[in-house]
Amino acid sequence: MIEAGSGPATAEPRDSYQGYLYIAVAAVFWGISGSLGRGAFTGRLLPNSGVRDVNPLVLAQARTTFSFLAISLWLLPERGWKRLRLPLADVVRLLLLGLFGVAASNYFYYLAIQRTNVATAIIVQYTAPVWVLVYMVARGHERPTIAKMVSVLLALTGIALVIGLLGQGKLQLDAMGVIAALIAAFSFAYYNIGGHFILARYDHWTVLLFTTLAASTFWIVINPPNQIAAAHYSSAAWLFLLLFALLSVLVPFAFYFAGLQRLEPTKAIIASCLEPVFSILIAAVALKEVIRPLQTLGVVMVLGAILVVQRPARGGSVQPMAGPVD
Repeated sequence: MIEAGSGPATAEPRDSYQGYLYIAVAAVFWGISGSLGRGAFTGRLLPNSGVRDVNPLVLAQARTTFSFLAISLWLLPERGWKRLRLPLADVVRLLLLGLFGVAASNYFYYLAIQRTNVATAIIVQYTAPVWVLVYMVARGHERPTIAKMVSVLLALTGIALVIGLLGQGKLQLDAMGVIAALIAAFSFAYYNIGGHFILARYDHWTVLLFTTLAASTFWIVINPPNQIAAAHYSSAAWLFLLLFALLSVLVPFAFYFAGLQRLEPTKAIIASCLEPVFSILIAAVALKEVIRPLQTLGVVMVLGAILVVQRPARGGSVQPMAGPVD
């Protein structure tokens, strides 16, 4: 894992509240993009644009590639190459974070959906809070408080209810699919832990630039541009992919990394469990999907997990290990 060279730094409680707010905003945008994607690929949105013909792999590739191009066009003229030149060791750390964190979690999540179903992929990927807590406690970076353990349990149960896993028997097991979902979970945990430590030294825009660069490079190797060009997507489809990239990667990851600067990895990843919650709520409003009573209970449990985990431990507050770098 990526670790900062300096010791713990104190942060004001206001920074922690900002951290939760930033991650909540990221979850909202992920929820919006999820409903946008469902609307487009089911034909409810842009029915004659050819969006339904876009390969899911191309969708995942466009998300990071367009995001990298957008942030490059803004950040490079704004700061110049000299201000973005980092020590080689940190460049390697950032590229690994983008490759084995952002790109891998995205790729293996889609693979898990292909081999199993959405419910299975989500519930296995969102075991990530467990792995983050285990790692942080084992390394002595966080204390194994009752609040954290209870909040992890609440978050996992809440997500299971939100996605309709309990009571409807939607779990679909496939060895390769479950393995892919577990790898996605480990990758998700990795970029939360690694991202937190590297964000102690660099602002979230710099981190986002290098991580999307690594992810974009990965996708070019997996799916070269000539294969994309051969698909002959319409201009409307490409415009949708650009908008989808900004809403699903650039904006939410900017907020998520800003939140990760201000929170311990365990608290941040539990707050990220708001993503499926907002996806369900936004789909109910935008796509007229029905929210069942058990899903409502799941929403309450996820919100409860965030309230529980943010409470300070008995005997004093636990400060984040790294203050925000703005």
